[in-house]
Amino acid sequence: MTNKNKTVVRSMDILNLFIDHIELSFQEVIELSGIPKTTAFRMLKSLEEMELLEKGADAKYRLGILFLKFGHLVSMRLDVRKIAYPIMNELHNDTKEAINLIVRDGDEAIYIEKVDTKQKVRLYTAIGRKSSLYAGACSRAVLSFLPDGEIKEYLESIELKPFAKGTITDKERLYEAIVHAREHGYTISHSELENYTSAIAAPIFDHTGEVIAAMSIAGLETNYQEGRAEIFVEKLKMATAEISRQLGYEQL
Repeated sequence: MTNKNKTVVRSMDILNLFIDHIELSFQEVIELSGIPKTTAFRMLKSLEEMELLEKGADAKYRLGILFLKFGHLVSMRLDVRKIAYPIMNELHNDTKEAINLIVRDGDEAIYIEKVDTKQKVRLYTAIGRKSSLYAGACSRAVLSFLPDGEIKEYLESIELKPFAKGTITDKERLYEAIVHAREHGYTISHSELENYTSAIAAPIFDHTGEVIAAMSIAGLETNYQEGRAEIFVEKLKMATAEISRQLGYEQL
């Protein structure tokens, strides 16, 4: 084990103490962890600077504000997944297409749920897999409904790279797709993440009106022709609207 790894492990040993203890003094941290005094002091200082721990006026340490932020994110993702899953199942049984649920993870989206038991072809999407926010209907459904400033900053900083033959690699075209999504309430993609596949996606909003997730119907490109796409759009928008409603979103 390298010195760097030892530092990480020992830091986790300290943080794990707070699973069973709301607050601890410096001396209590030393006694419970078995870490030498000087090492413990240095680690506590670093954890405090990173907001993983906070030191009160009583000189006792408690879990810091960063854990509240992480806890909120984990809670939000669990909540949307729990609410969405039965609706995803219903939509899958109706359309026989794969149904995906994603949340934002920085400049990427991560797939946190998928229902595809009746979809015979395995697609690019899989739980835990990530994709860039610009690529694919589901990811772009989140990007399109971010605040204007965030979208502008993203478009200025991102380099558009192709993943399949239909990936949007032109920023003007990407902006047009974002405008279309905002006007119509959904996104559509053809061969953007994987050749010969299509997807239709719509955003999911929380009680503050913030886009926190997106859901898509996805399958072989041939299934999204001759008016079927329009049918999928209406079914999907009804499903995502219901998830948003259960999350406390009130559409004006």
